[in-house]
Amino acid sequence: MARTAVITGSASGIGKATSQLFVERGYRVIGVDIAGADVNVDLTTAAGREALVTEVTRLSGGTVDVVVANAGLSSPTAATAAVNYFGAVATLEGLRPLMAAAEAPRAVATASMASLFPVDDTLLAAFLAGDEPAALARAAELAAGAPETANMIYSTSKRALALWMRRNAPTPAWAGAGIALNGVAPGVVATPMTADLTATEEAKASLLQMVPMPLNGIFGPLQVAYLIAWLVSVENAHLCGQMIFIDGGSDAVIRGDSTW
Repeated sequence: MARTAVITGSASGIGKATSQLFVERGYRVIGVDIAGADVNVDLTTAAGREALVTEVTRLSGGTVDVVVANAGLSSPTAATAAVNYFGAVATLEGLRPLMAAAEAPRAVATASMASLFPVDDTLLAAFLAGDEPAALARAAELAAGAPETANMIYSTSKRALALWMRRNAPTPAWAGAGIALNGVAPGVVATPMTADLTATEEAKASLLQMVPMPLNGIFGPLQVAYLIAWLVSVENAHLCGQMIFIDGGSDAVIRGDSTW
């Protein structure tokens, strides 16, 4: 019987590539996005997150084998905070009961190598406290500041998601229920999200100064999809709470000998 996978952000980029790969490999995919998907919802809102769970429950029949919480934004806005952290966590937590009913449930959160960049401590604390009003208020303050400050919304949201995944993966609700929860942290991937940043050779060179990728440089979303496919496979029965950097070497260059 085909495994059922829910993939958010399925209409473009990594989510689209992952959806297509999963279909090729025999999965039944339920795509989720703001438009152009099986389930069209706005994950910046509580209503959208509730509708996600309701619709996925209906379409899946109550059992989901795989959840890939991939939807995200990179704009220096409060919406990025809402989707990247609260939307991702609501997806994973909301669909966890459906995974608990599966034989070999797996979940993946898409973070970013940007989680290694400087973060805003106030915003990070609000994320990890689950205080969305405070997080959105702080994100709005950052968005109104200088570009380097506004860009911390993205890096902070991805750091928070990585920390949430690490803290929750080994708990009774996840590992104790047999659900393998892990994450991926891509480097610069050629998607619509990064199109403006890679539009010219000069722009690419500048970006790679900040995000060094010595192994083969910028790559396509299918490469991330291949990694996700293994993480959610039945064969991956013991990887728990790991954030896998698929970044051409950025993590190794930036952090050197350090590990989580």
